Amino acid sequence: MDSAVLKFPEAESMLHECHARQREACLRDPIPDVDRRREDLRQLKAMINDHREAIITAINEDFGSRSRYETLFADIISVTDGINDAIGNVKKWARTQKRHTDWTVYAGAKNRVIPQPLGCVGIIVPWNFPAFLSFGPLTAAFAAGNRAMVKMSENSRALSRLLMRISGDYFPPEKLAFFEETGEVGIQFSKIPFDLLFFTGSGATGRKVMASAAENLTPVVLELGGKSPAVIDPGYPMAKAVDRILFAKQFNAGQICVNVDYLFVHQDQLEEFIAEARRWTQAHLPDIHSEDYTAIIDDRSFQRLQATLQDARAKGGKVINLCDQQQPDSTTRKLPLHLVLDTTEDMMIRARETFGPILMVMTYNSPAEVIEYVQSRDRPLAFYPFSNDRALVEHYLEHIMSGGVSVNDALYHAAQHDLPFGGVGASGMGQYHGEEGFRTFSKMRPVFHQAAFSFMTLLQPPYGRFAERVYALMTWFKS
Repeated sequence: MDSAVLKFPEAESMLHECHARQREACLRDPIPDVDRRREDLRQLKAMINDHREAIITAINEDFGSRSRYETLFADIISVTDGINDAIGNVKKWARTQKRHTDWTVYAGAKNRVIPQPLGCVGIIVPWNFPAFLSFGPLTAAFAAGNRAMVKMSENSRALSRLLMRISGDYFPPEKLAFFEETGEVGIQFSKIPFDLLFFTGSGATGRKVMASAAENLTPVVLELGGKSPAVIDPGYPMAKAVDRILFAKQFNAGQICVNVDYLFVHQDQLEEFIAEARRWTQAHLPDIHSEDYTAIIDDRSFQRLQATLQDARAKGGKVINLCDQQQPDSTTRKLPLHLVLDTTEDMMIRARETFGPILMVMTYNSPAEVIEYVQSRDRPLAFYPFSNDRALVEHYLEHIMSGGVSVNDALYHAAQHDLPFGGVGASGMGQYHGEEGFRTFSKMRPVFHQAAFSFMTLLQPPYGRFAERVYALMTWFKS
């Protein structure tokens, strides 16, 4: 049956049937060796490379207009680079680890930790970077030796259907299966008793996913979002800061969970910042209707962003369209890059993640003001301090908690394969990428090997004077 027309209960039946097949396959072959895992990773990379242009076209179709170069960088190159990293390191990651044994009590015994696959994992993918956020978790899952079911976003119909059509040429369904969101699929997907459920998306949906998974005690990794701040130190070159911040803010039309959501500029530099922002936009975004500028994903999101700007204006905020005379276009869903100043707590832009090409700008006098504001709110997914003062950067890092950090730039910590990626608090739980991703999708299984003779056999009931003396000595020695 064509999954494009699947509805409940057909979708539920197919999901559970696929899960049962994968579980059976796990029982037959619970721990694929390193060579098998490397081959799976090579096949994953081949699927991407063989269909690179088709993937780019499908993502462009889903967005209505998605910059080819943004797709190449974020959804193709970053993914294949991550797969190459996993192929080169999986043998090291999968090694059994020797651990310390307390010789005073367990002399002769040995401890070790064996990384083993969890089994069958579920991955729920958002629409903003649909290939990166499908294949990134899959890279970690396959490196760890798992099987996977992937549920795509309702806004990624073209890509979903492409991946469903081609994946069978590279993997049997008991290894990898993709599912399109056609209505209630996500609800049913999160109720499956996976060995791990990996979700990327909004905090509101993440809470629902976690609640569904809790019914089966399924462990979850939640990669959420939040309002990620940046701050420019007055001593940092303003033109450089603007170049890096606005590049990030316009990338994918701002629809990135780790994007700069709001910015602190020293009150003495606000006008300088605005002037530099205008110059940058005129140089780099001369025509938002070009193929280089990505559209807002759907009408609902476009209207939400328009409402955010209207709400700010109505409540006394200053809204600056940096793209001169270019206006928002509801037909193409192209939205110019905007700044919003003089915001107040009752504005929509203060209350929720913007997720679009709108940058809230706030002024400050001292780092303490920045720290107080950020720390009084949910912990963000990312934090971006711009400063050449190492002591100041460390001060911010000590006093502002976030999922990750890029210093003197934005976004790029999320593209580092040897750095863990993940949120904290309301911005998520768990982490992946590189070795941390391997561990997230593995059971780091502890194994204790008792020695031929165990000293503890001398300390069994009924307890007498000997045991009393030994336990007294152990208490003294361990205190």
